[in-house]
This record gives sequence, structure tokens and C-alpha cells, in this order.
Amino acid sequence: MRVTARQLSAAIIRRLMDAGTSLPQAEATARHMVWCESVGRHNFGIERLAIHLKRLQAGVLAASAEVSIERLTPSLARLDGGNGFGYFAAERAMTEAIAMARGSGIAAVGVHNSNFFGAGAYYVNMAAEAGMIGLAMSNSFPKVAAHGGLRPVLGTNPFAFGAPRTNGEHLLFDMATSALAGSTVREHIEAGTSLSPGLAIDPAGLPITDPAKVNDGALLPFGGPKGFGLSLMVELLAGVVTGAGVGDGVASMYNDFSRRGDNGHFVLALDISRFMPLTSYHARFDGLVAMVKASGGHVLLPGEVRWENWREAEAHGIEVNDANWDAVLNGQAAATS
Repeated sequence: MRVTARQLSAAIIRRLMDAGTSLPQAEATARHMVWCESVGRHNFGIERLAIHLKRLQAGVLAASAEVSIERLTPSLARLDGGNGFGYFAAERAMTEAIAMARGSGIAAVGVHNSNFFGAGAYYVNMAAEAGMIGLAMSNSFPKVAAHGGLRPVLGTNPFAFGAPRTNGEHLLFDMATSALAGSTVREHIEAGTSLSPGLAIDPAGLPITDPAKVNDGALLPFGGPKGFGLSLMVELLAGVVTGAGVGDGVASMYNDFSRRGDNGHFVLALDISRFMPLTSYHARFDGLVAMVKASGGHVLLPGEVRWENWREAEAHGIEVNDANWDAVLNGQAAATS
């Protein structure tokens, strides 16, 4: 079925507020989920609503979070998420980073005492909309082995970067540092399909191909030491530096209802106009895009497929899975992973 962005947003807000969520948190969550559904990131859209409702009910996610921001320098700040929705905390953090970057040229905000923040592309798109280059990253509970290791010690630890384009269809790159995202594992379980060897291992170091057994072992970092190095960067910036949970100090969103998530986030905004006029930047970036596109084959820039989905949703409404829509209206129980 297809629904308008306004219909979907209103349904999400109503469901969250019925569960006791404050209006600002509900609105931020709706903005994030509607954007993800519009650009085709359905695994970060409304299918996540049920698990948030479950965590609210368990008392490990704050329905009315008290978010506070501490300015450390003209270009650095730390945000306490008040154990509320990560969407709300990370959006506030990027808004603050953009505002500070207007004055200092570059700014970063670290977030602690937060929870799952969704798709990093959403936050770097905020920076791109402001004419800035953005970075966003978050740590998560251990599910990934270190390169050469056997047990999970790091999260899937996603990071994203974005850059503005003149047509408004900004460059958006968003990835997990693991060989496979957690949401993709759930998709394999639901579809009954096997994993390719080299994506996950058991405690003896043997390949796992049954997605249902991944939680008994560990995912591998993508690209071996390369993904491991990037995951460490995310853990350092989003976890260690911010004061958030590190490693198993972060709780599983789906399996641990005894404690708060304690995820950390790190966002950065760079004001391009401090280097050159935006007109010059766009001319240079367009030249880079033309060069890449002329390299032969069918090259897509990171984010191009997302903007195709966005245009489709704008013209015809957002395509929503019937079961997910029913979950928004009725709050069905979440799957576990």
C-alpha cells in the first residue's frame, strides 16, 4: 500500500505518544522513519517501531528524555541524550554541529547516554542541506569479531558521510563496518536463505552459513583489517571519547531489556564556504561527478538510488509493507535478533 508522508508521520507520532513518549521525541522519530521509508531504507524505518515500544514498556528507554548540551569550545560540544531515542539526540547533535560550524568553520558533537540512532545518512543529509560536508557514526553492542579474533567485541559500528550537490540530491554514503549489517542478517532469517562463507564465524573460527546461528558466533569485519580499523575509529570517536558505553557496555536493542542502551554517537559538520565559494565547490564537484560517470559502465554515486526512491515517494506516496503498517497502527511485537 502507499501512504503520504503526513499520514505516516501522524501514525508514528500517535503510536509513540500513546505509549507515553514526549512530543519532541515522537516527532524526531517520525521524521527519521518517514525519511528512511521515502528513500527506500525500510530496514531503518517503521519496522523498528515495535522494538522501541517494547523497550519503552520495559523501562529501559526514556519516554521523556532530558537532553542537555555542553559547549566545550567554539567547535566542540557534548550532548547527554538522557537515555531517550537516539533519533532525537543525534538530530539535536547535528543541528548543534551545523550551528557551531557557521561560526568556526568546522564543529563536532559527541553524544552519550543515547540509544539506536537509525540511519547515519539522515544526519549527513542535514549537513548537506546546510551546504556542509557531514560525518555521522555510532557504536553498537558487540556482534563483530576483531580481525584475527573469534568472539564478538565490537558492534556493526556504522558511519556515514555526505556532501551537497546543486540538484539537492546529495552524496550520501552510509555503511556498517561489519561484513554484513544486523538488519541484513534478520532479512536472511525471514527469507530462509543462507549466508555466504566469510561473513560470520563460530567460536572455533569455522564459517557460519545459517543466519539463525550468527548470535552464537560473530560477524566478521568487512575487508578484514580495513573494516576492523574503521570500526575501531567509530568505537573511539562515538564511544570512548564521548563517555558512552564501549564494547559490551552497550546493550543489545533486541535482546537486553535489563539496562539502557548507552550508545554513543559522533557527528561533524564542515562549512565548505570557508575553503571556497559554494559556486566554486559545486563546479569542482560536478567536474568530479562527470569524470566518474564517464569512466564506462553504469556508475551510481552513493545516494543516487535513494533519491530515485524519494522522487517516487513524492509523486506517488510512500510504499509501506502491510505488516509494518499494521505494526504502526497496532504495535505488534518485535522480532528478535
